[in-house]
Amino acid sequence: MVILQKKVAGLSQRSLERFLLRARRSAGLVGVANVLVTTSRALRTLNRQFRGKDKATDVLSFPAFSAMKERAFAGDIAISAEIAAQNATRLGHTPAEEVKILTLHGVLHLAGFDHERDNGAMARKEVTLRQELKLPAALIERTQSSGQSRKQMPGQSRSRQ
Repeated sequence: MVILQKKVAGLSQRSLERFLLRARRSAGLVGVANVLVTTSRALRTLNRQFRGKDKATDVLSFPAFSAMKERAFAGDIAISAEIAAQNATRLGHTPAEEVKILTLHGVLHLAGFDHERDNGAMARKEVTLRQELKLPAALIERTQSSGQSRKQMPGQSRSRQ
């Protein structure tokens, strides 16, 4: 399910739902994933509540507990529409493309990837899937080239991101 609480130029609920399905299939993610596109304020609240960080962020992933995964639910992804729009402007692509990049990043976390601990496995997978899904530069690829580090997503154990 996709919920667009905050509108994004060039992106409809239906188009993001279609992209989410393609991203899940490409990543090998079993189970349903929900995506919420909302405000930076909402992401700040979630980041503070689940990660203890009182600041807005671009994307958060909430993997389902193992018992829920058995029921075909993979987890939730929350995306800041405002930060996505800012990133898109800065990087020279559309806000809709940026939301899709962030969605793909979240899907990979729900599939068990952890870019902070996997010696580049998630980054390589993200680059491959970005190309397959015809997206601009992948999230990890961008942050590594700019020297930023990505954060651990809430609800993910150290061994299963």
